[in-house]
Amino acid sequence: MTAVTSLTDRKNAAISRGVGMTTQIYADRAENSEIWDKEGNRYIDFAAGIAVVNTGHRHPRVIEAVKAQLDRFTHTCHQVVPYENYVELAERLNAILPGDFAKKTIFVTTGAEAVENAVKIARAATGRQAVVAFGGGFHGRTFMGMALTGKVVPYKVGFGAMPADVFHVPFPVELQGVSADQSLAALKRLFAADVDPNRVAAIIIEPVQGEGGFYPVPTSFIKAIREICDQHGILLIADEVQTGFARTGKLFAMEHHGVAADLVTMAKGLGGGFPIAAVTGRAEVMDAPGPGGLGGTYAGSPMGVAAAHAVLDIIEDEKLCERAEQLGGRLKQRLAAIAEQAPEIVDIRGPGFMNAVEFNDVKTNLPSADFANRVRLIALEKGLILLTCGVHGNVIRFLAPITIQDAVFAEAMDILEASILEARA
Repeated sequence: MTAVTSLTDRKNAAISRGVGMTTQIYADRAENSEIWDKEGNRYIDFAAGIAVVNTGHRHPRVIEAVKAQLDRFTHTCHQVVPYENYVELAERLNAILPGDFAKKTIFVTTGAEAVENAVKIARAATGRQAVVAFGGGFHGRTFMGMALTGKVVPYKVGFGAMPADVFHVPFPVELQGVSADQSLAALKRLFAADVDPNRVAAIIIEPVQGEGGFYPVPTSFIKAIREICDQHGILLIADEVQTGFARTGKLFAMEHHGVAADLVTMAKGLGGGFPIAAVTGRAEVMDAPGPGGLGGTYAGSPMGVAAAHAVLDIIEDEKLCERAEQLGGRLKQRLAAIAEQAPEIVDIRGPGFMNAVEFNDVKTNLPSADFANRVRLIALEKGLILLTCGVHGNVIRFLAPITIQDAVFAEAMDILEASILEARA
């Protein structure tokens, strides 16, 4: 019996099957864009903990910052005994978030928690209850997160009734036959038939859908949503949990559109591998909840805050926004060359280094989750970790650390090409 088999048996006996695992790799150590498992096998990581380690595994500056914090204190609960670096990080986020208005910030622990708090804040600020989200969107696994999420399996199935006053409209995806105009028309029908816009507290949207398939929002669409929000006194929430911190070639994806949200949720890449999340928004909106209405025992963990300061420094000093554009351009160029030999590829997309390739069956022209999964499994055998996504499961998303070494990136491209072509056999 191998060590991995033994660990898998132990996992199956000890951990709920609801905690799904994309691979059977048990990590032993990691460095930048590479992971070594318990048996000494090396893998190139194109998942980055689902867009968490944008700055790479164990970036020296992140590790140094966290070690320094460990030598001072590990936990006081900011709501009991506050600490300066929490305040300083809030000041930094307030300064760099899009929007020419005064902002305030809170820190929590996870992306789902950030979304929950954004909805709480929006309801407190507007005195309204309803929230509008989009089909294919993903906003977390808590009950409000599930309600907002526009995908049933595996996120909602079997968990009973979702919170009320959450409505969905189609996300504009031309490839799936939904134009921006059609999506806006659906929103207007929603306001006419199902919910008075004067009861809507917020519209929440991912600038690039994550689990839904890495579909970027059209600029014309997000500008129209901004206008609709302003017209009806609705707050716009940008869920930047997966898109934030240089992943799309900008610090925040909303910068691509010149549109400022009223509230922004952040997590993942902010902590560089340490748990921290945030909500930043208009100061008057953020101040709507009363004292004690926001927070959490581990909210704004001192280690997470220290890591986040280092992450922001690294992004600026190492010019990771520019690096994301370069890497994404090279990836999409290579995929375009592969597509000449693989007609299963029907789309290559994504800003910066938040990229995806979509596959259809060549005979039926229908989405092929089977082909995408074959590519993923073949790549894994060759030492490349990939993730699938999309409502139909037919999309492979690319989320390598933005700090990936050129030689390792080139190696990954060769594995990717070989995997796609082998999946056709």
